[in-house]
Amino acid sequence: MFEINQKYPLLFTKSNGKYQELHSPNDLKTMTNIQLANAEDIGLLMNELKNFQKTFQKVSKLDVSLALKHIAKRILEEKDNFAHLIAIEGGKPLKDALIEVERAALTFTLCAEEATRIHGEMIPMERSSAALGKIAFTMKEPIGPVLAISAFNHPLNLLAHQVGCALASGCVVVLKPSPGTPLNAYQLKKLFLETNLPPEVLTIAPCDVAEIEQMVANKAFGYVSFIGSAKVGWSLRSKLAAGTRLALEHGGIAPAIVCADADIERAVKSLIKGAFYHAGQVCISTQRIFVHQSIREVFVNRFLEETKKLKTQSATLADTDVGPLIRPSEVVRIKSWIEEAVHLGAKLLIGNSTEGSHQQFLHPTVLFNVSEKSKLMNEEVFGPVVCINEFENLDILMDSLSETELVFESSIFTNDMNIFMKAIKALPAMSLVINEHTAFRVDWMPFGGHKASGLGMGGVKYSIEEMTRTKQIIIST
Repeated sequence: MFEINQKYPLLFTKSNGKYQELHSPNDLKTMTNIQLANAEDIGLLMNELKNFQKTFQKVSKLDVSLALKHIAKRILEEKDNFAHLIAIEGGKPLKDALIEVERAALTFTLCAEEATRIHGEMIPMERSSAALGKIAFTMKEPIGPVLAISAFNHPLNLLAHQVGCALASGCVVVLKPSPGTPLNAYQLKKLFLETNLPPEVLTIAPCDVAEIEQMVANKAFGYVSFIGSAKVGWSLRSKLAAGTRLALEHGGIAPAIVCADADIERAVKSLIKGAFYHAGQVCISTQRIFVHQSIREVFVNRFLEETKKLKTQSATLADTDVGPLIRPSEVVRIKSWIEEAVHLGAKLLIGNSTEGSHQQFLHPTVLFNVSEKSKLMNEEVFGPVVCINEFENLDILMDSLSETELVFESSIFTNDMNIFMKAIKALPAMSLVINEHTAFRVDWMPFGGHKASGLGMGGVKYSIEEMTRTKQIIIST
């Protein structure tokens, strides 16, 4: 599949656009060169989108479903190749990359199933004399071309969600992959060319910010799906063409509460995974842990023992637990946040050390008693850093957490049903997870952020609903 130093030109047009070097975060060596679409390329693409959509409308949902099932099958057949590409391109540890490949195949399978389930409903018309003699029903139609702007941290499964859901809805897709991980998109495109779907159903369009804004502002799109930073996402919202629907998936500062009655061993092992999976570069990564003061010492000691066992090294090695940050500049930023927290009184328990010729590896870092004024407690760190604070009164803690603006998932470890019921009402989150870390997700469940963390709903079925619109038919008999 992937070949080192092979150039990747634009596939949808001949362009004089510049090429951008792609470096592996593991060693910062050049992997390949990706051609970027310029304003002229994007203009030509926008002019063709309407025709692309018309062509796709002639394809039956059965054929779409069969094509998506083929993609799922081929992904599993290329499992090792895709996993290796995820590891070298995105820095995700190989053992986690293998799981992502399986998830991506499942996501396409789920999309294939949903493609043939999209339907409307009968509208009862005998509630008023004015409606007698009439039949009414609704049907679902695709919202139109979808612009999918993706992120680096799940370079295959995010594409499965954005592309698979759009196609199942009947919408053609223009995919703008992350500049750090575009190669999975190109490999996925190759698989789509094996199907009977028109090649125009998926267009790969790597480009710079100016061209992204050019597309977002174009009325050719019925839907824009953005996964990335809140700052960029909310900014794009202001540039959206009138009538275009938008989904934003940003990050959070996920809190996890460990109550006095919690199973400490279970909580520690779960939260280690939640905090340090993919070096913390996950929007629902566990960033803040609040432990009841009665079990604080035991919990912290066990947490540090497990943290010390984690292997931080190249993502391509089979036993790696924590790989590199996507860019060395992220290590610099995160270390400055750690230093700020220590300056404000936090105790550094472990970590804040780096490795690699370019210092691209940051060892898992744990801090205790972190000030509420620090960035680590108020902004998404997106790195292998976790803050542990103790609490005495659960009601006071949950009340303070209710003010959180970056809200995705929250978790609480307890065996007390009364606490569980109280947490349901008090804790901010689209998902509240009991006795599991905040980064738990399966691909068919609803998924999204509240407040500043996002807009719209993810998850296969729910994304497909957002990418369709309702048309009502009324027949007078």
